This record gives sequence, C-alpha cells and structure tokens, in this order.
Amino acid sequence: VQLQASGGGLVQAGGSLRLSCVASGRTSNRYAMGWFRQAPGKEREFVAARIFGGGATYYADSVKGRFTISSDRATNTVYLQMNSLNPEDTAVYYCALQSGVIVSTVRRPQDYDYWGQGTQVTVSS
Repeated sequence: VQLQASGGGLVQAGGSLRLSCVASGRTSNRYAMGWFRQAPGKEREFVAARIFGGGATYYADSVKGRFTISSDRATNTVYLQMNSLNPEDTAVYYCALQSGVIVSTVRRPQDYDYWGQGTQVTVSS
C-alpha cells in the first residue's frame, strides 16, 4: 500500500486548507485512515481518523469543531478539511493507514502500518 498526501500550504490565521490522501495498492474491506501532525521539536500527534467499512470518525480535542475528516471509498481517498486555522496548527501533516482496525488504537501512530510522505501546513499570524 502506498499513500500520497497533498494539499498543504501557507495560509493566514483563520483560513482554511483541505488535505487529501490517496491509498493505492491492495486494501482490505475494513481499514482505518488517519491524519497525524508533527511540529518541529514535538512528537507526532493524532489529528483525526476515519474507519473505512464502518464510517466512524475520531478527532483530537484540539481540532474538534474545526477539522472534518471525510472519505471517498471508490477512490480510497481520505480528506481533512481544516477551518479556522491558527499558528498552533503549523506542522507537517501525515496520512496513515491501519490495515486491521482496532478502534482503541486509532489515535496511536505506532499502530499504523503505512505512512504517506507528509505535507507542510504553515499558518501565519
């Protein structure tokens, strides 16, 4: 499985961006795709996840109400719509895929099997 993320960029505080991540290769009927981010000097942190073949979504408290994760099963694509961005959202954003879904682990980066290359999001004040 390969993941290709896109959509990052530079935006002013209060603005919006939409990230996309396409999964190619063999995927099972049920898997999770998540978004994580890593700011300089910080650990990689969970942002949001969606279960394919179930539809459940999960968000970090810091983005709840501002970010929305959605998906297109036909194209194995997951999106992250990011609104009301602030400088604290500046980071490299990664998409990831968990092959065998364990709901209790969808927030843990170490439990994902495949990772995309990351896309930079920079929010200016």
